[in-house]
Amino acid sequence: MRALLTTFSWQELRHHPWRNAAAVLAVMLGVALAFSVQLINASALDEFSSAVRSVNGQPDLEVRAVQGSFDEAVFAQLARHPQVALASPVLEFQGFALAGERQVPMRVIGVDALALPAIAPALMPQPRKNADRFAMLVPGHVFLNAAARNVLGLPAKAAEDRAETVELRSGGAWQRLEVAGHVAATGTALAVMDIGAAQDLFDKAGQLSRVDLRLTPGTDRAAFIASLQRAPGWPAGLQFSEPGDAAERVSNLSRAYRVNLTVLALVALFTGAFLVFSVLALSVAKRAQQFALLGVLGLTPRERLRLVLAESFVLGLIGSAAGLGLGTALAAFALRVLGGDLGGGYFQGVAPTLHWSSGSALLYGGLGVLAALVGGWWPARAAQALPEAQTLKGLGAAPVQGKSHWLALGLIAASAALANMPAVGGIPVAAYLSVGCLLVGGITALPWLIALLYDRIAPAFAQRVLPMLAIERARRMRGTAAVAVSGVVASLSLAVALTVMVASFRDSVTRWLDVVLPADLYLRATSSGRSANSGTQSSSDTATFSPAFVQALAQLPGVERTGTLRTRSLQLDPAQPAVTLIARSLEGGAAQTLPLVGPSLPVPAGQIGIYVSEPMVELYGAKPGALFAPLSNALGTTSGSAPAAFFVAGVWRDYARQFGAITMDARDFERLTGEREVSDVSLWLAPGASEGAVQAAVRELAARQPSGIDGSGSSIEISSVGQIRATSLRIFDRSFAVTYWLQAVAIAIGLFGIAASFSAQVLARRKEFGLLAHLGFTRRQVLAVVAGEGAAWTAIGAVAGLLLGLAVSVVLVKVVNPQSFHWTMDLLVPWGRLVVLCGAVVVAGTVTAWLAGRAAAGKDVVLAVKEDW
Repeated sequence: MRALLTTFSWQELRHHPWRNAAAVLAVMLGVALAFSVQLINASALDEFSSAVRSVNGQPDLEVRAVQGSFDEAVFAQLARHPQVALASPVLEFQGFALAGERQVPMRVIGVDALALPAIAPALMPQPRKNADRFAMLVPGHVFLNAAARNVLGLPAKAAEDRAETVELRSGGAWQRLEVAGHVAATGTALAVMDIGAAQDLFDKAGQLSRVDLRLTPGTDRAAFIASLQRAPGWPAGLQFSEPGDAAERVSNLSRAYRVNLTVLALVALFTGAFLVFSVLALSVAKRAQQFALLGVLGLTPRERLRLVLAESFVLGLIGSAAGLGLGTALAAFALRVLGGDLGGGYFQGVAPTLHWSSGSALLYGGLGVLAALVGGWWPARAAQALPEAQTLKGLGAAPVQGKSHWLALGLIAASAALANMPAVGGIPVAAYLSVGCLLVGGITALPWLIALLYDRIAPAFAQRVLPMLAIERARRMRGTAAVAVSGVVASLSLAVALTVMVASFRDSVTRWLDVVLPADLYLRATSSGRSANSGTQSSSDTATFSPAFVQALAQLPGVERTGTLRTRSLQLDPAQPAVTLIARSLEGGAAQTLPLVGPSLPVPAGQIGIYVSEPMVELYGAKPGALFAPLSNALGTTSGSAPAAFFVAGVWRDYARQFGAITMDARDFERLTGEREVSDVSLWLAPGASEGAVQAAVRELAARQPSGIDGSGSSIEISSVGQIRATSLRIFDRSFAVTYWLQAVAIAIGLFGIAASFSAQVLARRKEFGLLAHLGFTRRQVLAVVAGEGAAWTAIGAVAGLLLGLAVSVVLVKVVNPQSFHWTMDLLVPWGRLVVLCGAVVVAGTVTAWLAGRAAAGKDVVLAVKEDW
């Protein structure tokens, strides 16, 4: 076999290097894209998880509140417990720091420095050189990590002869603190200080965010937790979690996005498999007499199959090796330029280093080889089934009535069955297999589709010689036509599906914004900034506007009315990211203020109606008409009375919070919690009012506030509805920018495959073109026939790709998206863009065929038919 590879197969490579290079390039690009996405995501996740571990440390257990903070008396109770070896209290909140004239987010952590070394050494304050060794206990001192020094514009290493200060704020007035050293914790910007000082300076006396516990050896954790929960006076609304829960939350936070991005990256590899199939099928057809001669000389059919598979293996191996190198370079470049975030907003602020994985390299390299072997299997079977005698006589194989249409129907039926299966571990595995079966089944049906279409239109061109020749060849050589356009059908169908999915999503987001943004202006305290994909506690839990300020806003000239909103984070499940509780006025009915999915149910007497977003139904089982006990546990005992009963009155669509949100009437929230402050205010302007004048009046009012807002009035963020819409859609487009590049690569690979296919076929048909020339055809007419064939073949490929793409888009929109991100969208088909896309493919195929035909038509036609004299 090695001798045949180095002689017989090598000669084919030497004579047609460009054709084999097309297959290698397709495999290389597929492997490179998938491997680079894997490296970027893995590096970012590792860096993010490392940062979480450095901040959380490695306790045996963590005690946290379901929402907000809890009383520090819990710490005293835990510290006295005989099974607790060490208890470390932590106060953590989101604040802002001044970096020149800018306000930058700063995570503030108050710690007990005496308990840190054993649990979270990365948070242990390291005093600067020549500083007091007890500087960590001084109230006015703070310790920054490297990321904090960077965002504040401070040198990486503190100067020994110059004092450094930083101004911090969280809801109250600015506090000027001395930078007394550093901490080793990685990740986002951190400011670490003594917990008592943090409580006093930021009005959080008696509050804790969590308590880290180190238990005595041999303690049964489950029994320990149960004993505490049964203990008299143990407060409700506290959760126990293990260190692994934090890492699992980080992984869950971006898992669906990472998996979907990887699958999209594998689209190019999927297209590459069809290109390998096309190249090898044409190569086998061109060398049919050579394979037959080898058979006569003793090469068995099984050995012919192994030879073609070996050729595809070599192509896949070369492409995979080059792809791994290119993927590593792409990942390193992307990490250096873009950081770890590929548009999803999950790893913003993380600057990871490249973590190369040999296991991932073997996996994606193996996928590249496997794709090449799958692409080479059918050509290998064709080489195996060649009848030697007939092929040597130039008669080819006897026509076989294939049953490909039955195989195609079976694959499409399997696709429909898989599309109705549930996700596995939150990943739509069955839906991905459904897409694969649909694509393979559709491409398998190409010969049947060609016959169905051209059998009906052929009579219309029976009297016109040139179009008749092009169409008749497509009809009678439909197997060859299917091979030639299979790559472009695969790439075009996936491009169509992604175009429809992105257009549907964008249209749904636009209409969602129309419902959730009814006002003209929106106000938010700057320290309430939050990331939609953070999955962590929002700082808006502490950054609020007082009722007096809201009333003053309603009295401003040009303001017709106001609306308010209060958000709070709830950690309902330690293994899941936090959900958001939203309190807002629902006086006009939920259907008027929320984009409901389905009808709103009447709320039974004695129960509190809540409206959950779609992820809450999937992740927590909060179905309409049922009581939602987790919220009762979190809020029901806040007022000191019996737990409240929360009735799920409806489901609404929310594209801002992937892991769930709960909306309730502001009056119910105020009655349960006693809180009247709000985190967001919306303003409806009176007719004819100037937006700029109202904004100036709002800032002037904010500047007069006695506390919580600085004198410049810059601590509030004012946005118009147009600005929010533009920003939201810009973030959306950024999130899907990667998919546009993947679509372009897949289409380019498919068109490259068409170029390779037509070039090979034109060269193989030199005798046919010579015969046409002898019959009186001019060079221009021969080129017209070739271009007509290109148009006919790529037209059927465009039709098939469009139909398949629309079918795949239904699976993506209705199955993959809800199972991955737990929200739904309405299907929108952008017919204009799809027609342009398909037209471009047809034009490109026609031009490619014409360019390939120029070389063959220019050969000496006498020599072309000399072998038949």
